[in-house]
Amino acid sequence: MPIAQKIETSLSNSSWIRRMFEEGEKLRKIYGAEKVYDFTLGNPDVEPPEAFHRELRKIAADPVPGMHRYMSNAGYEETRQAIAGVLAEDTGRPVTPGHIVMTCGAGGGLNVVLKTLLNPGEEVIVTTPYFVEYRFYVDNHGGRIKEVPTKADFQLDTAALAEAIGPNTRAIIINSPNNPSGAVYPAETLAELGRLLEQKERELGTPVYLISDEPYAKIVYEGTTVPNVFNYIKNSIIVTSHSKDLALPGERIGYIALNPDIEDSELIFDGLVFCNRTLGFVNAPALIQRLITPLQRQSVDIAAYQEKRDVIYKHLTELGFEVTKPMGAFYFFPRCPIEDDVEFVRRAQKYNLLLVPGSGFGLPGHFRLSYCMDMQVIKRGLPAFTELAREFNLTGK
Repeated sequence: MPIAQKIETSLSNSSWIRRMFEEGEKLRKIYGAEKVYDFTLGNPDVEPPEAFHRELRKIAADPVPGMHRYMSNAGYEETRQAIAGVLAEDTGRPVTPGHIVMTCGAGGGLNVVLKTLLNPGEEVIVTTPYFVEYRFYVDNHGGRIKEVPTKADFQLDTAALAEAIGPNTRAIIINSPNNPSGAVYPAETLAELGRLLEQKERELGTPVYLISDEPYAKIVYEGTTVPNVFNYIKNSIIVTSHSKDLALPGERIGYIALNPDIEDSELIFDGLVFCNRTLGFVNAPALIQRLITPLQRQSVDIAAYQEKRDVIYKHLTELGFEVTKPMGAFYFFPRCPIEDDVEFVRRAQKYNLLLVPGSGFGLPGHFRLSYCMDMQVIKRGLPAFTELAREFNLTGK
């Protein structure tokens, strides 16, 4: 066997998103790109804000001597200070550069946190639906995933979480706004979760860490806000990236932020820095750290995403699809009109429509579609949804 048996098994169970993208490549060769409607990848089509390009031109025109050399494994002090300053202002808490570690995107950051916290065999709770890579990230560091369902509207079910937390629970991962559902967890839910975790920590005599994965935190609609978990949960850790809010997914830049209320936060910080280095990331890319330092209040145009969301939501609901309106991120997660979501997605391909089955996110019976593409692509794909709905005898408005 040329590769490890475990990896071969993982490959067969790996991302449905990439698998469907590859199906799209086949269809594009047959029918042409204009006649294939690919709603699979969350790859932003918008450009970074103009402020990013200004900083890029400024650094290129006047490079800082030594700017491409090694730095502290936690990242540049001025970059961490800029992030800490925003978090301190937003939360009223004493966040400092000593609570921030720059990382190679949120994926790198999650691996660093899990490597730092997990002992072999400990559990990490995830709520369904969830980003499928969590399962592999936890496994990377000897942990075990424990799935807990959300409510029908994809909001957290704290009663179910209370039943799931046990002596082997080390952490819970939440993702708000959520990929794939677009759900945003309100302040009252986080406060309830915070009280639950405090109770469980007293009962178990050990901390249970809340890891909040937040790359979509600035992509919210209709005045929705994403409450900062630091204000509600003591043992909380934010992991995020600028892949979505600054449209920089290829630059792999993100950070970890520790709640300053965490006991032994200095030891955890030291562990994060050590794992950042020994996992092979060493440090986040130097140039992009400098670029994003003054951009912590910047974001892409959210209105463009909301317009796309509204067009698709109107069409799907008029066709009779059962869909919860997303309040953040750029995904829909409708219920399939049949129980077999994989079969539903396969039948959608007859109309050159590429979707991702909910099984890929731990919740069968649904499908995910991404709308971070050109509006013209969306509009060209709407008739395909109409044909798909007709095949399944959906009764629209």
